[in-house]
Amino acid sequence: MNKSVIFQRMLTKQQLNPAEMLLCLSHLNHVVYLKNVNQPVIAFFASEYMLIQNKKIKKFSRTSLSQYQQKNESIDFNHFLKKGLQNHHSEFNGGLIGFISYDEAAQQQVNIQHKNQPSLFLGIYCSYIKLTDQGWTFFSHEHDAEAIFQVIQDALQSKNRPSRDNQTFTLTQPCTARWSKNHYVSAFQQVQDYIRAGDCYQINLTQEFIAKAQGLLLDTAEAFWQLTDAPYSGYLKINDFELLSCSPELFIDFEADRKITTKPIKGTMPRYQDAVQDEQSKQSLIHSKKDQAENVMIVDLLRNDLSVYAETGSVKTPKLFEIESFNQVHHMVSEVTATLREDVNPFHVLMSALPGGSITGAPKIRAMQIIEELEGAPRGAYCGSMGYFNFDGTGSWNILIRSIQKYQENVSVWAGGGITIASDCDAEYQECFDKVSAMLDLLNTWYKPE
Repeated sequence: MNKSVIFQRMLTKQQLNPAEMLLCLSHLNHVVYLKNVNQPVIAFFASEYMLIQNKKIKKFSRTSLSQYQQKNESIDFNHFLKKGLQNHHSEFNGGLIGFISYDEAAQQQVNIQHKNQPSLFLGIYCSYIKLTDQGWTFFSHEHDAEAIFQVIQDALQSKNRPSRDNQTFTLTQPCTARWSKNHYVSAFQQVQDYIRAGDCYQINLTQEFIAKAQGLLLDTAEAFWQLTDAPYSGYLKINDFELLSCSPELFIDFEADRKITTKPIKGTMPRYQDAVQDEQSKQSLIHSKKDQAENVMIVDLLRNDLSVYAETGSVKTPKLFEIESFNQVHHMVSEVTATLREDVNPFHVLMSALPGGSITGAPKIRAMQIIEELEGAPRGAYCGSMGYFNFDGTGSWNILIRSIQKYQENVSVWAGGGITIASDCDAEYQECFDKVSAMLDLLNTWYKPE
């Protein structure tokens, strides 16, 4: 495979936003979108891919433009990601795109349930669209690039574009919490008991909000992305499974010269329309000793996780307790950087480091065991990771928080936070809603009672 761009062409429909582009292309195989901090890319027609569902691994290769054949031999993703990281890419340029669920990541170390839906999808993409300075531009590394370009161009023509009247997504049941307040209080108290017993010192306790729906979740994407304006948003569709990410959290950036960066979020306060009240909320987070203690626990965990693969002495913490403000909340964010050893493959680092410490707790393995015991349902994609690797090993992967999953008619949204010995139950319960209430309110606008 020639991994240099051999085909590049401007697309005629320049005014469409990513959600509109995706609606035009939603009939194609394995369409995936990543915003990746204002460097949007849409990819399609994976040349080969691996899918895991119900703990069964299936691998496929493309035999024609839209036909796939199951293959027996394994797909060695390490083969595509060579050490060295010599190309200074900061965006997708052909390579691997996909997601790894929390369930799939956690089961590497803990025996847990799996949600009945795809738990991993990794595809090799050599044809994609990027938003460049000139507008939406098609790129391809493939021998049939001209044919693929024509399919994409035809799909974007006005006569074929889906109208808003044709959007079919509706909730047949409103999205509501699976837990009552009393159930949350009980789980919170059990976490506190485990902390006092010395089992752990932080647990990321989360709760699920569930609904029933018909139609494409993609119909809601534009409204959600406008609501959250999240830097690590994305979308992926595999048959009757859809994943809509509105995530503000980076897991790992794999940069040039083997540098890696992770930015854990721990500490949240709500935003307010009133400027004085909003600033008070931000200052409260800045000076919160409880949130600083919670944040530094996860920083230490991630420093330890990365040090396994890093050059000796290269693990640094250039930012600690920075405040980043998003549409609904203020977050406390720190940054850990390191340089990978030359003998380490980036894909192996990603899989070994998942799930991220910011959404498990510490120590990680015991935290995941407690999460499995208390939460009462598998998380699925929530708290997993979605992202990409270029062929040279550079890439970027998020933490799948503020994300919506739809499998068949089942819709799932989660929210939670880190529980420590200093946590207040009512405040932690409220933090769940600070994070997700705006998304729930928006989602429920699609509820159409009969």
